[in-house]
Amino acid sequence: MTITVAVNGVEKRYGAVKALRNVSFDLGPGRLNALVGHNGAGKTTLIKLMLGLIHAERGAVRVLDEDPAAGEFSARRQLGYLPENVAFNAALTGRETLAFYARLKQIEPASAWPLLDRVGLMHAADRRVGTYSKGMRQRLGLAQALLGRPRVLLLDEPTTGLDPALRQTFYEILGELRDDGATVLISSHALTELEDRAEHVLIMNRGLLVAQGTLAELRSISQLPIRVSLDIAPGATVPPGWINGTSVATPHGRILLVPDEVSKMELLRVAAGDPCVTNIEIAAPTLDDLYAHFLRGNAA
Repeated sequence: MTITVAVNGVEKRYGAVKALRNVSFDLGPGRLNALVGHNGAGKTTLIKLMLGLIHAERGAVRVLDEDPAAGEFSARRQLGYLPENVAFNAALTGRETLAFYARLKQIEPASAWPLLDRVGLMHAADRRVGTYSKGMRQRLGLAQALLGRPRVLLLDEPTTGLDPALRQTFYEILGELRDDGATVLISSHALTELEDRAEHVLIMNRGLLVAQGTLAELRSISQLPIRVSLDIAPGATVPPGWINGTSVATPHGRILLVPDEVSKMELLRVAAGDPCVTNIEIAAPTLDDLYAHFLRGNAA
């Protein structure tokens, strides 16, 4: 896999505060990555390093095989960035704002107009940004981040202020960019929103990268149990011989906590063949569960 973003042993300090401590990871093309962590975990600092807005004290950052901290960072035009709090000139219209950013990227402004339509702003394209709501400004910020179909897209809390319909459109656009080979990195607190979308997760805590991997890999590393709920026919009892691990009675049957995928499949094979079992539901550890687990482990 070609590496588009490489972070190696990076450290960054603000006065007495260590914002990043020996952080290393690689990002490849055609993948949606989630960068999660509490406020102050170092997420925004990492993004600023990738953009070349700040420099690391130690370690190296490479984006599209260039050093963002170098004086000439020509790859910057192939990056898209949406900050957590967008700020635009209130006197300009939405169209004028997008044209300004298009010229910065050396893109023909007229080629950007379809983005206004895609983010649902064409009806307000010629209104001043000062009249926009917070959600509309966020849409305009998303449009400017998508200018030029970037190869690396860095998004800091991108769905703040977006209604559910536009959030769906937003993730559809990201899916198109990812399928086109872009590297997408989303920094967000919306873990539930990212759970079914992120193909790679990086978990930050107090400047440290405490865990990274796919959801399946993180579940395997964490060894958190899988929750299997069984509904039992009224008056029936489940033979105790095939219930291993923790088992808790419920009004409709039992909840079992099994340690891994192998144990889960063994349980399902037996339960599916038992006429007393009327329903089976499985809940693997969520991204919220994994996040809390790795933060507890890091604190310990």
